[in-house]
Amino acid sequence: MIIAIDGPSGSGKSTLGRLLARALKLLYIDTGSMYRAVALAVIQGRVDPNDDDRVTGVAQHTEIDLEGDPDSLRVLIDGRDLTEQIRTEEVTKMSSVVSSIPGVRRAMVERQRAMAKRGAVLNGRDIGTVVFPDADIKFFLTAAPEERAERRFKEDQTATYEETLADMIERDRRDSTRADSPLKVADDAIVIDSTGKDIDQVFAEMMTYVHRHN
Repeated sequence: MIIAIDGPSGSGKSTLGRLLARALKLLYIDTGSMYRAVALAVIQGRVDPNDDDRVTGVAQHTEIDLEGDPDSLRVLIDGRDLTEQIRTEEVTKMSSVVSSIPGVRRAMVERQRAMAKRGAVLNGRDIGTVVFPDADIKFFLTAAPEERAERRFKEDQTATYEETLADMIERDRRDSTRADSPLKVADDAIVIDSTGKDIDQVFAEMMTYVHRHN
């Protein structure tokens, strides 16, 4: 079974993806972490993020592996565990930039398809539309920008709430308007707005749809 979870930043994709993967005993693939890994490699290699060819080269030649169970997923970059390093605000901003480069997206899509051959829960921004358009179940998670910013602010308080909200709105704009694999709702996706709902409520709602499918 392939389950695709798409949605904007801060919509709960990662948390709910892990919960679904654990409940259904499927591989969990956090595609956002893969783009973050490329972003970190770009930063560490001091590569100009505006040089699409060089950034694409980084994406093609950097070894990215995801290990462990859904709740303790580790991200290995060229054999080194850099799970914590990819969560900084600097990497978050850079990942939004590099993920808009068509060559980077193509390189990551190829890897994601290979990883998920045996069944998986994948989250991202183009899983149901580009990576797995034939996924068994497609979810699109969303929430009001203010609530998503509040969630992200609680996770990482290196910026003010106002800065976090402004950055999120800009990221939404960039993700939705890019020419290659923009963030959009797949025609057959189940849209869930989590505004005002806790994780348990949304998870129960998603599991109801999964059981209906089975």
